Amino acid sequence: MSEKTKPKDVLIATASRLFKARGYCAVGLNDIIEASGIPKGSLYHYFPKGKEQLATAAINNTKELVMEDIKGVFASTANPMDAFQAYVYELSRVFGEGGDPIGSPIGTIAGEKHSTSEPIRLACEATFKDWQSIYVDKFIEAGYSEQQSASLAVVFHALTEGGILLALTTKSGKPLEVIAEQIPFLLIKK
Repeated sequence: MSEKTKPKDVLIATASRLFKARGYCAVGLNDIIEASGIPKGSLYHYFPKGKEQLATAAINNTKELVMEDIKGVFASTANPMDAFQAYVYELSRVFGEGGDPIGSPIGTIAGEKHSTSEPIRLACEATFKDWQSIYVDKFIEAGYSEQQSASLAVVFHALTEGGILLALTTKSGKPLEVIAEQIPFLLIKK
């Protein structure tokens, strides 16, 4: 841990990594303490409500990282439709090369905890809405109405989340490549 890295940030990053790799239910606080090297007392100092509170912080951390990635790809691609396609190709590259897909834990945690933890469900819902708001802006830029952009943002998000699950299951970026190839046909403006 560097001098500038705060124990709280180390705990959040460690929890994010472990939840991504194993899911929420398969990670205990002792796993996070051991992997982070942070004392148990510090964990409870920063997260007095325990694992659920730490998980919401990890979800918010992942949300911000993914938003940076989406915005980065969108900013580097002038044509809005090409930007959507480029983003999904980037996801396929990360999964296809055995990279570190930072977006996958949110869908996994949402699926695990939506009916048993309202704070985690709300954190996942807020994350999905924030990601979709970036998509809405890009669809508006492409000339869609606000209402149509909001609907298309949900569809695009569902495509990417589903593609991520398929990529995880097949251990391949190919499902995301297929989605990227189909975007021009799926998003034809009428």
